[in-house]
Amino acid sequence: MGNWDREQALRRENRERDKVKRELLAKYLYDLSKLTFMALVLGGIIAFLQGSMEARIFYIMIAFGGFVAAICVLGANKLIK
Repeated sequence: MGNWDREQALRRENRERDKVKRELLAKYLYDLSKLTFMALVLGGIIAFLQGSMEARIFYIMIAFGGFVAAICVLGANKLIK
């Protein structure tokens, strides 16, 4: 019986460790999506309003920033579930 209890405790510990890893990776991906959105979308808006950027490049930056942020959020959601 003692060996079985140790195996069960080890399995629980491994499950908990995997859960923490998934949560940390999901948090990292959420933070990455926020940083991507801030850098590309909001940075592009500021540069566009200052007149230092063409409209076409501005729209490409907004689309790319939104796309990368959405991919990061979807990946984080998939990791949590």
